[in-house]
Amino acid sequence: MNSPRPYSPVPGPGQSLTERRKAATQLDIARAACALFAEHGPDGTTAEDIARRAGVALRTFYRYFRSKQDAVAPLLAGGGDEWRALLAAEEPGVALGPAIERAVRGALSLPGGEEGLEWTRGLLRAAEEDPALRAVWFRVNQESEDRLVPVLARLAGEDADPLDVRLLAAAATDAIRVALEVWAATDAPVAGPGSPAETAVRCLRTLTASMPLVTGA
Repeated sequence: MNSPRPYSPVPGPGQSLTERRKAATQLDIARAACALFAEHGPDGTTAEDIARRAGVALRTFYRYFRSKQDAVAPLLAGGGDEWRALLAAEEPGVALGPAIERAVRGALSLPGGEEGLEWTRGLLRAAEEDPALRAVWFRVNQESEDRLVPVLARLAGEDADPLDVRLLAAAATDAIRVALEVWAATDAPVAGPGSPAETAVRCLRTLTASMPLVTGA
């Protein structure tokens, strides 16, 4: 299998060349970790192995990551970066339910994204037997939820209840997390029935069905 699709973090305004190079190095290390985990499993992979595969010094590895499991965080976080960027492109006052669904479908159905989803499936399966890798997955989702709050707050408007915004951010994040976990445990395809996009929308509708920011109540 080839190296996973590079989920580049959404660049911030005025990102410097140094910051872009740092992000590129992190992704190189993340792809190397992913490849080695697929070949040998987390237990059979060391930080030294990952650094060697990525072509960096071991001290460079530890400059960016605390552990071998932590090295895959940029890849696991990339999907969240993409869907938040799609949502952030919506105009304030938009109907939030459909807007969130559009962003989720768009991020999980990007052309060329099939390989990245398959690598995510492999990492989530490995996480079942590796508590440290599972902790990275949960941390990535918590960080994604935190970053989603201001995006939703802007779209919902100044009059929106901050609690409602926070609850919607939690529900949307968990909808994607649960969908990916359920999908990863199966051999369902990356597109069509049972895919991450379809499952995520189903979870989203169930979790947000009675939320004021979605229903308008």
